[in-house]
Amino acid sequence: MTAVYTFMDYRSQGQMIPYILVDIATPPTGGLNLFNLYVALSRSSGRSTIRLLRNFDDKLFQASHGPELIVEDDRLETLNAETKEQWERNTGGRK
Repeated sequence: MTAVYTFMDYRSQGQMIPYILVDIATPPTGGLNLFNLYVALSRSSGRSTIRLLRNFDDKLFQASHGPELIVEDDRLETLNAETKEQWERNTGGRK
């Protein structure tokens, strides 16, 4: 007997799971994006501990990010640079 439980990719964020079984199918309520795929496939400790439930469309991995995600990434990068600059001003560069 093997204990098993399931959850969506967003619930697995930040977790490290020893062995995972991933279903890369288009959900009935929407589509997958590169972020969903990254989260789902990066929860295990390595390639050898991931199993895919079914075949998938290779085009999922060749898609580009949506424009809104690129804008948000740019915004976060700017905030990161501003925070780093302020930290260095306030601490004199000490870590």
